[in-house]
Amino acid sequence: MAQDIIPIELGLPQGDLVTLWAPRWREDGEEWEAFLGDEEDLYAFPDAAHLAAYVRTAEQHDLVDHPAWETVPALNVPELIPDDDHSYDLVGVPEMVAENPDSWTLSELAEIVAIVRSLADVCELDEVHEVLDSCEGFSLLDQGTLPFSGREGNKLWDDLSATVSEKWDTILDTIDDLVTVPDVDAATLDTTAEELAAFHEESAEAEAGVDSDEEEIDAVGDDDSGDEEEELGFWGEVGIDPIKIVLSNASYYTLRCYLDDDPVFLGSDGTIEVFTSPKALARKLADPGELADSELADVSTWDEVLTAATAGELEIDVDQDNTYVLADLDSDLAEGPDSVDPTQLELAVELLTDAADWSGDETVGETLGSSERLGWLVSYILKPDPTRLAPSGPFDDEQKTWRRLVEDFEERLHVN
Repeated sequence: MAQDIIPIELGLPQGDLVTLWAPRWREDGEEWEAFLGDEEDLYAFPDAAHLAAYVRTAEQHDLVDHPAWETVPALNVPELIPDDDHSYDLVGVPEMVAENPDSWTLSELAEIVAIVRSLADVCELDEVHEVLDSCEGFSLLDQGTLPFSGREGNKLWDDLSATVSEKWDTILDTIDDLVTVPDVDAATLDTTAEELAAFHEESAEAEAGVDSDEEEIDAVGDDDSGDEEEELGFWGEVGIDPIKIVLSNASYYTLRCYLDDDPVFLGSDGTIEVFTSPKALARKLADPGELADSELADVSTWDEVLTAATAGELEIDVDQDNTYVLADLDSDLAEGPDSVDPTQLELAVELLTDAADWSGDETVGETLGSSERLGWLVSYILKPDPTRLAPSGPFDDEQKTWRRLVEDFEERLHVN
């Protein structure tokens, strides 16, 4: 990213939006700070593709005179995706302050309050300053747990929680009203959307791919180690897997396990709870709230997961075999068997089948049966046999059927 211009994500009532922030810099002896916008409007976008399409074509906004701006329009889409350290969930603050403070919560909250103060400074939001200045605790968050320890610290935290409960909606509404989602050039957006989709697909394939050198090292290690057991790690020990789902327009994270070979997802009644980042999932597990009714809560090791999350020790590491890339598979299927990555397809079928089995839906199993056109095509790709008659194109019907299965799956997802 340009040295002093940073892509950020803001979790607001209208959704998760991305924009650009220029932290304080000095120019001509004066200090400046700015966000992407124009006069009283803060410009924000649903994803990095829209942001990229805007910055490549826009000629007038508040960052155009920034000394590093000239490099921004040349950035590729992945460089405009906010990282976890610059993703601020303003909507999640009331949940964060509902429990006792720990170092993880305080650090997260301090970052959110800092970006809110910056927005208030730049955009002259007096009502936001009034809320943040009404409670001493907001100014002490970056000092960690010490100010919130003991009797006085507990009172300070209670006052902060009460302030959030009573007044945080004022901050959310004020910033939400400030946001404008500007129109972008359609042709440029087509290009940037393709770049974003390609990035997600390449990232997922990289996670799912097997490094041959590592395989060789592991093989040698296995020969030398005899009966040494492979370390399972935390998730292997609790028998629950973090999984990543890559769709055409977003990537999500959730949990799944198998009980007697039957899949069980984080969720209930056929609805899968998914999160936009590992960080968001870990944060929710630290304060599970409505997840108490999840079917995973019945797993004997579930409390171990919650304990680790509450202690700030939970790492959401997704194994390569638990990364499911659904993006662009419909287009590949439309081109025929030679265009489809069998590993990607096999994992996608696994995910769709698991979700359907968990929710008691027989549609996926029936549609992927070998007597159906899509099922025959999938079977041919996953179980190649030179003696079998190859499916004949065009594969438009198979593509439509696959899309319908994916759309039905996406409807099961509840994005947090």
